[in-house]
Amino acid sequence: MRHFLTCIGLILFVTSGTAQSNKQLPRPKLVVGIVIDQMRWDYLYKYYSHMGDDGFKRMMNDGYNCQNTMINYLPSFTGPGHATIYTGSVPAIHGIAANDWVENASGKFIYCVEDEVVKSIGGKAGKMSPVSMKTTTVTDELRLATNKKAKVFGVGIKDRGSILPAGHMANGAFWFDNSTGNFITSSFYMNELPEWLQQFNQQQLPAKFMKQDWVLTDPKNMYTFSKDENPTYEGQFKHETSTRFPHKAPKEYKDYNWLRYAPWGNNLTLLAANACIDGEELGKDHITDFLCVTLSTTDYAGHMYAPDALEMEDMYIRLDMAMASFLKGLDERVGKGNYTVFLTADHGAAHNAEYMKDERVPAGSVAMKAVHKALKEYVKKETGHDVMRALMNYQVYLDEAAIKEHDMDEEALKDLIKDWLYKNPGVANVIDMEDWDDAVLPEPLNTMIVNGYYRQRSGQLQIVMEPAWYSGYGKTGTTHGSWNAYDTHIPLLWYGWGIPKGETHRTVSMTDIAPTIAALLHIQMPNGCIGQVITEITDGE
Repeated sequence: MRHFLTCIGLILFVTSGTAQSNKQLPRPKLVVGIVIDQMRWDYLYKYYSHMGDDGFKRMMNDGYNCQNTMINYLPSFTGPGHATIYTGSVPAIHGIAANDWVENASGKFIYCVEDEVVKSIGGKAGKMSPVSMKTTTVTDELRLATNKKAKVFGVGIKDRGSILPAGHMANGAFWFDNSTGNFITSSFYMNELPEWLQQFNQQQLPAKFMKQDWVLTDPKNMYTFSKDENPTYEGQFKHETSTRFPHKAPKEYKDYNWLRYAPWGNNLTLLAANACIDGEELGKDHITDFLCVTLSTTDYAGHMYAPDALEMEDMYIRLDMAMASFLKGLDERVGKGNYTVFLTADHGAAHNAEYMKDERVPAGSVAMKAVHKALKEYVKKETGHDVMRALMNYQVYLDEAAIKEHDMDEEALKDLIKDWLYKNPGVANVIDMEDWDDAVLPEPLNTMIVNGYYRQRSGQLQIVMEPAWYSGYGKTGTTHGSWNAYDTHIPLLWYGWGIPKGETHRTVSMTDIAPTIAALLHIQMPNGCIGQVITEITDGE
């Protein structure tokens, strides 16, 4: 009898131990990161009355809202933004110093995701990869933590918007090819497009969208948050004769570039994201998958029209409806409560300078190409040598090899350039990045400059513009890249599995997003991460 009871006890112990070992750590089935390109934080409230209950408001009312989320580096561009969101790091560490930069050692101009080693798959614009990003992403860490069982994909109109978030270890990243109207990839990920994406491309949705005129969603008198349409402030499509609504679809076209500016680009991206979820069966098992989605039509249109345009108001009305449909689709595909979504932006945008000046606000735009040409000629005249490589990213790039070859006094050269730049309107400060600690600048500006400086890829001098001044390509539209709140105050919404209801107004940084995701998933944060966990979210898990 005693032997029998002992055996029963052993069986119960082993069974209990097996049950304990098979118990899964609670995690969402799918994480979806949504980055809305050039979305200012205030758009959530500027257009609030236009929103339905199932799009942005669903995340705001039923999720967690980090109201005061700030970018903590310069320049505030798309490439660095996407890299920072997913690495929890800054350009000084992850190496994505801008969208484009000059390699100081070679003098070569580099695009942030270009990769001449790989092949284009499915189209012509596919020689891209994350090879220039020096750190892991939270998506990489998820792959590492699950022995690569977790599936990770990136989808976006822009190549850099899908590649950098998906990371080095992604199963795939897909972006839009203007020439074909297809979503494509590179041999960094695979040697042919997956069958589901081939089928998606075969639907020829871009050709159908290209036939749709852009008309106002609602009666014009309901658009109360935009200024009157004015060609002084707004750009226009090449095939149009006016900046006013309706915007006619091009009758003849050689490529699909118009979709990058019209609202349909966002719809197309979200449809591709849905196809990825279905085709790759994301969120179908107990291992957390990750889908990175970037919506970039907002950025293209923002550059053309600027924040106060009627087009931007209608753009966000339509985007809110698209978001509602996408969230409903997640409910159906993954199950409500089984997925976690975060929504943020890579940067904001300035008001159009001409508009601000007409409203008696100090503002202006500078054609940096013209400034570069004039400065280059001035330096050559004064020194006898051509040592100016570039003026881009609000930075001066010098040819250090040429300076050394000609035995030039580099400090004197920098002083010469600084004195010339200070004579230009709109220039507030010019910082020597090797002596940045000598600059008299208030925080957080000083830290932002340091966080953005990657020695091999940044200019030797950093230009800081006056508020409401920016480097532009003309008087219409707008751009971004500065330290000011209109460029660096971004939305950050959390919703779904593990996310409590609420909001905080304390300052959090863009670098805090990745470590917070890592904490929710109980995985290691990225290897260059400097951010802090947003504990208001994780404590409510």
